[in-house]
Amino acid sequence: MDVKTAFLNGILREEVYVSQPDRFVDQDNPIYVYKLKKALYGLKQAPCAWYDMLSSFSISQNFSKGLVDPTLFIRRNGNDLLLVQIYVDDIIFAAYTSELCDLFANLMCSKFKMSVMGKISFFLGLQISQSPRGIFINQSKYALESLKNYGFESCDPVDTPMVEKSKLDEDKEGKAVDPSHYRGMIGTLLYLTANRPDLQFAICMCARYHARPTEKHVHAVKRIFRYLRGTVHRGLWYLKDSSVALTAFADADHAGCQDTRRSTSGGVQFLGERLIS
Repeated sequence: MDVKTAFLNGILREEVYVSQPDRFVDQDNPIYVYKLKKALYGLKQAPCAWYDMLSSFSISQNFSKGLVDPTLFIRRNGNDLLLVQIYVDDIIFAAYTSELCDLFANLMCSKFKMSVMGKISFFLGLQISQSPRGIFINQSKYALESLKNYGFESCDPVDTPMVEKSKLDEDKEGKAVDPSHYRGMIGTLLYLTANRPDLQFAICMCARYHARPTEKHVHAVKRIFRYLRGTVHRGLWYLKDSSVALTAFADADHAGCQDTRRSTSGGVQFLGERLIS
């Protein structure tokens, strides 16, 4: 779902005044200003005012906020569960039954001007494929665009995102490269980690050196792109009716950083048998 002109719904807490817009100036009082009753696009208060409005409405409808994520709203009624995730003016929701989903859609349409887009297939760069067997989430479209943007669409793929027993370090004597270009590559790759945990460690390792990257670091980043070239269509697969037990594992190396001898820790979380982060 998409909220039409979402920010115009927010009620301002502070007094905000604006000058009269061109062609709408009161000829009798040309130096007067307008006092806003509601938010406008471009106001720094507008996003917060919209969130407060949506949050208040949701809580009035027996939703509760997520303890970790304040943009997640949850409503329970016996065995029924309705989950609503907000991203500015984009809303996705899920429930055990289609009737609950329809009920929520009608509820939102009664309060705000909405565009109802049907079953989700694309959200914030994530491609979501639903079938009777389960849900598959990947970012193959974004990955292909990233490879093309940095000239790796025809490169030779490799089997791993980094070399075994990598000795990547600060490389103080190495030849410096353009840090903006390096940071751009790192940022592009980081957006893939939402559904590609196999990339995360290698990307974070290279991100340590974004302040003064050298050719050695660029070579390591290029290897990640080469690995991505051969694994574009990988993603996360969640089987229907699988267990919802949450299991977490954590580990750390010993003084693995080549520069500081600090240890690096990491963790994985599974929902049933499926990786979630």
